[in-house]
Amino acid sequence: MRHLFLLLGLSGCLAGAAHAQTARPMPATSAAPAAHPKYTRTPTGFLLVLRQGDDVLRELEQLALRENIPSASLTGLGFGHPTFGFWNAQTKTYAPKAFRDLELASLTGSIAWKDGQPALHLHGVGADKNFVPVGGHLLALEVGTGSVELTIVVHDKKLSRAEDPRNGATVLGVE
Repeated sequence: MRHLFLLLGLSGCLAGAAHAQTARPMPATSAAPAAHPKYTRTPTGFLLVLRQGDDVLRELEQLALRENIPSASLTGLGFGHPTFGFWNAQTKTYAPKAFRDLELASLTGSIAWKDGQPALHLHGVGADKNFVPVGGHLLALEVGTGSVELTIVVHDKKLSRAEDPRNGATVLGVE
């Protein structure tokens, strides 16, 4: 008799589980991937991991505003579509050049403030599929396939950028 109750109980559980599975709606195959957290705190600041299509400079600016970062140094690597610039001291502008599909071997820079907004200064070096390196001042960067990983070390002091009247470049002040 005890075996009969055990079998009846087991069959009831299985029937309930089967009903629960068939009653559950199936997710659509064209649904967007679930949102992922983009950063986590570390003992020295933040680890920011960006995915395909993310605008790296915009994400850094948003992080600086959201977390009220006084100033920071950063390093990174990944895969993306950068626009590098070369400073022309005569015209006081950057000569831009866009690239697609580069492995970013190095990305380094700082976060400070100018006119109440985050002011980034980033440089990078990347290589194409033929291992030809290019680099310079980073004017823009969209994450390509894979990701871009940035380690941000936060400093206690709020630092600012200002234009140097001697050359027109925006430089970091440590006063």
